[in-house]
Amino acid sequence: MLSRRLFVEGFLGQRRRLMGWVVLVGVGGGLVGGAFVGALHLLERGLWPTQWSTFSHLFILVGVGMAVAILTHVLGNPGDVELLVNNIHVSGGPEDLTDLRSLIPVALLCISSGGGMGPEAPLVQTTGSLAWWLGRRRRFSRDEIRILTITGMAAGFTVLFGAPLGSAIFALEILHRRGLEYYEALVPAVVGSLSGYAVYAVLTGAGLQPVWHLGAAGHVHRIDLLWATAAGAAGAAVSAMFTYATAGLQWLFRRIPPAIRPVGGGLALALLAFWSPYALTFGEAQVNPLVARKALLAVFLIAAAAKFCGTVVTLSSGWRGGFIIPMFLMGVALGRATHVLFPHTNGVVMMAAFMTAINVGVTKTPLGSTLVVTEMSGLQVLPTTLLAAMVSLLLTSEVSLIHTQRERQGAFDREAEAEVPLNEPEGLANPRPSSPPPARGGSAAGRGSAGRGGKGEAP
Repeated sequence: MLSRRLFVEGFLGQRRRLMGWVVLVGVGGGLVGGAFVGALHLLERGLWPTQWSTFSHLFILVGVGMAVAILTHVLGNPGDVELLVNNIHVSGGPEDLTDLRSLIPVALLCISSGGGMGPEAPLVQTTGSLAWWLGRRRRFSRDEIRILTITGMAAGFTVLFGAPLGSAIFALEILHRRGLEYYEALVPAVVGSLSGYAVYAVLTGAGLQPVWHLGAAGHVHRIDLLWATAAGAAGAAVSAMFTYATAGLQWLFRRIPPAIRPVGGGLALALLAFWSPYALTFGEAQVNPLVARKALLAVFLIAAAAKFCGTVVTLSSGWRGGFIIPMFLMGVALGRATHVLFPHTNGVVMMAAFMTAINVGVTKTPLGSTLVVTEMSGLQVLPTTLLAAMVSLLLTSEVSLIHTQRERQGAFDREAEAEVPLNEPEGLANPRPSSPPPARGGSAAGRGSAGRGGKGEAP
């Protein structure tokens, strides 16, 4: 009888059964990610900027803006990662799957036509939402549904980054502003991330290698810690400018009727393309050539500035996508520019530090961003990259683009703790009841319309 009970608890207990669904969610995330990326590549054959002259592509971008406006009007608001983050805190995941019927076609059109944001946010929103649906169908508890939703997000991230551990922690950290708090979802997120990574690698034949190759860092010296600190501060400044520029441009676009905003965004992107080709696309295909390119300082600065402007316009005008990969390209460009200006610096250290610092300043994911970047560039730059991440996090603690990031409910209830009398046992105290959770859409995310541009997409 004892051995049977141990078997049931060890292999058939609730947590063990949940791990089976975690693996299923990871596998599903890999399959969905493969399908999403495949559809994206198919559309790119006809819409990608390199298929057209700059002037001809202007009409493609304006036409896609019109299509986005029509699809959003007919199918509804595609939602965004900011709303998903809010609902994960409140109910474990999204309220329904209706956002996906608009999000998927809109995101595919925006990204494949050369919009300045990438597939990470739409894909993560899709895999997280499907994982939530599975948990609801199985009638899991809210906490278990939250674990599955985070696992789905992790699987979506790893499809794009090829960094399973960093992607899992990234999915956990992006829910908060000051570090990972849903610690019970850490192992499931890693398992799901590995499952999705394995499925995607088998489907695509891409191999177990990172998406980008920053080169060998060689010897990392003590002086590189100072340079990493400087890169962290500079990256924090860039991320703050990105946040405020986005807020300002969103304010301007809100003065335009919602049906016209995506068209205006497409026209603005087309005009930016006459200045620099780096204003278009989310940058994945531009990173490796930029790493290997030997050019003047101005070339790298223009690449960073053009990607900055293109991403802000895309994010503010109702187009859909994620800004993580574009920020990585900005970091590569600024790292290369720093190495040109100061040739004695370690180029790989500077690129990794800038990539991480800019991303952390916006997404507040110091550990996840550090691991994603170092899994690409080599673990020998881990100390310098982590230092840049922490400097950026500290300097941007009051700057936020994803407003629904917050502490987990009841985790750090300081007011309740303060009401516990010092001479009364904690278990006998009557702490103040927590306030009711906000309703769906009650946060900054819920106030967004189709023209807000997915302010919180990471994504």
